[in-house]
Amino acid sequence: MGLAALEQRLGHEFDDPELLRRAMCHRSWVAESGDLHSNERLEFLGDAVLGWTIADLVFRQYADLAEGALTDLRKSVVNARALAEVALELDIGAHLLLGRGEDAAGGRTKVSILSDAMEAVLGAVYLDAGPDAAFELVRRLFIPRLDAAVDTLDTLDFKSALQERLAHDGRMPPDYKVRSTGPDHDKRFFARVLVAKELLGEGEGSSKKAAEQAAASAAFAALIAASATDA
Repeated sequence: MGLAALEQRLGHEFDDPELLRRAMCHRSWVAESGDLHSNERLEFLGDAVLGWTIADLVFRQYADLAEGALTDLRKSVVNARALAEVALELDIGAHLLLGRGEDAAGGRTKVSILSDAMEAVLGAVYLDAGPDAAFELVRRLFIPRLDAAVDTLDTLDFKSALQERLAHDGRMPPDYKVRSTGPDHDKRFFARVLVAKELLGEGEGSSKKAAEQAAASAAFAALIAASATDA
């Protein structure tokens, strides 16, 4: 399927169409076809583009929110699930170049493949037309999601967001250690989240679940901050 229709849905006509084609190239396609480049380097770039753009948008757009809420709001869209949803709306799956096995296994609808491809598209737009064009594309695609997420900040699942981010970065899944203090009728729970024995975050709450969510939120924020610094 040609990429002109995808360009139209993106609202961006590429000066270098090869960048968009490369954004569609999954590593399984490269392994089977002999193509030289997968979309992984573009994905790396697009991840950084998405991070700084969303941080800028939430800072400017939601001036009344405290820092913690801004972090949670960013987290609501900077995750594999949200990226895959946007990719589905753009019908990116129909344009993916996949190996035969991955295609037969339903790769065109896999969250991980779609989210990676979406990030690769952002990286491709950045290289093709610069930061302003990439910023505008992210703004157009994600502002409606940010607006919808503002009213549901207290229900965000930080543990799922953290697990998705770790998987995206190729790291081990998180391990939670929880202790409690106080009498049965008034316990306080304290959680630590570790990855390969490295402490990523700590949190507390009135229940085990709340403490784990608080620790996951702190860990996720630390990962995003580290990613922004590296970029």
